[in-house]
Amino acid sequence: MAIAKAERLMNLALCLLGTRRPLSKRELRGSIEAYLEAGSDESFNRMFERDKDDLRELGLVIETVENLDGDAGYLARRDSNRLPPVALDAEEAAALGLAAKVWQQARLAGAASGALQKLRAAGMPEAGDPYAVQHGALEPRIPVHEAAFEPLMLACRDRRPVTFDYRKANAARPEPRQVEPWTLECWRGHWYLAGWDRERGAERVFRLSRITGKVRSRSGAFTAVVPDVVTVRETVETWAGETATRTALIKLRSGAGYPLRSRATHCRELGDGWDELEIPYGHGLDAWLVEFGPDVMVLAPADLRADVVDRLRAVAKD
Repeated sequence: MAIAKAERLMNLALCLLGTRRPLSKRELRGSIEAYLEAGSDESFNRMFERDKDDLRELGLVIETVENLDGDAGYLARRDSNRLPPVALDAEEAAALGLAAKVWQQARLAGAASGALQKLRAAGMPEAGDPYAVQHGALEPRIPVHEAAFEPLMLACRDRRPVTFDYRKANAARPEPRQVEPWTLECWRGHWYLAGWDRERGAERVFRLSRITGKVRSRSGAFTAVVPDVVTVRETVETWAGETATRTALIKLRSGAGYPLRSRATHCRELGDGWDELEIPYGHGLDAWLVEFGPDVMVLAPADLRADVVDRLRAVAKD
């Protein structure tokens, strides 16, 4: 079936590119064998419209022209479908190849591979991977396991409001959210959505792994101004804990919590299998500390300790 469709699309593209005048549906149906075999006019019309949309999605510029009788004709002018020369050197080609590899295990794998094939067809040089020799089997990856990623990515691209159920780390049940999505950011292996929370009337950041159920699109325009990319990224980093504004004092079991130790500005042994660490932090440290379970205890500040306790109680209720 895939081969038959590819052949049909190729024949349609050749017909549209090879004509000097617009061709009607009737003429196209008489020129392409697969269309002749369509059982009815309705079946042909559905097949033709799908094929036309698929070719446009692949990048073919198809014009629709009405004749004096009001009937529609179609053609693809060669000058409109001729790509300009792609001037990339070997290093730039290698960088694009490396970027495409990053998405091989994510939902963007097909789009990344397709874009790379189009560039190569347009003249981008085939370049070897300069990182392969240095790093051997090590390759970059951006894991995307959350089902919410793809619909949110499309909603960010199309500027469409969305609704979803979101469970905060210290909550027993998820709550509905109405969000105007701005962008997705990956931080410490986790994906976050930055956007405008309509009910709260403020910008918020949501961790995708805490979105439950389906992400649903809503009609209508955004009600809040979308900030520039730099501002959004700074918001994600701040809410995820990247920007340190305070210092926490914790007890950590000896031999555990190496990610915490790597961020500590001071560490001393307390004895009995425990160490004391000072860690600079921003928003989100409470969620991170909970992941280490009984190996960590918060000594100060009191509000951070209370947040960690609330999160642990919420987990215990499950």
